Amino acid sequence: MEAIGDDHIGTSAVTPLRADAFEMSNADKLVSIQKDVAHIMETLGLDMTDDSLKGTPKRVAKMFVNEIFSGLHPDNKPNVSVFDNNYKYGEMLVEKNITVYSTCEHHLLPIVGRAHVAYISNGTVVGLSKMNRIVDYYAKRPQVQERLTMQIVQELQRAMGTEDVACVIDAKHLCVNSRGIRDIESSTVTSEFGGKFKEEATRREFLDYIKLDTDF
Repeated sequence: MEAIGDDHIGTSAVTPLRADAFEMSNADKLVSIQKDVAHIMETLGLDMTDDSLKGTPKRVAKMFVNEIFSGLHPDNKPNVSVFDNNYKYGEMLVEKNITVYSTCEHHLLPIVGRAHVAYISNGTVVGLSKMNRIVDYYAKRPQVQERLTMQIVQELQRAMGTEDVACVIDAKHLCVNSRGIRDIESSTVTSEFGGKFKEEATRREFLDYIKLDTDF
């Protein structure tokens, strides 16, 4: 096994970015990545004059910068507005089955699954779609699933001013499913429980809502 290889444990909840990560404009990144992708394809022996291949480097560059890695840029971070809990709703709120499309940072292959997010209001609430947007923002970067789970929880805790936030992600990693061991059935489950969700009864209520029987 390589030094990192198939080790999916992240070193922290912070995405490892260089200090100068955003000094280059997106336009310049597109040009640079396009050249690099073309070089990789040429190295593999592909005929880059073929009609089906010659546009691939540009398409990949645009996909990297504007789509699947757009969550790296802080300008794309969703504005999470919170509102007073006028209904005085004091129970758990669960947003389940949020689609996760991310990319494994070890092999740059897809991670596909579902996120289940919950919080208990301490006086404020957040729009439901904002929870989906937070998941999507942090998923759109090279990731490990553990870090993604932690980032979702920490962002909601900051936005709402409460520790009572939880997230469970169940996802398939194509670096496991399509290469290496090539186990197409396995999936990975990660969790992060904050505040009241560390208590067994509250945690179990959340897991019952999402119908996940895994023992955490």
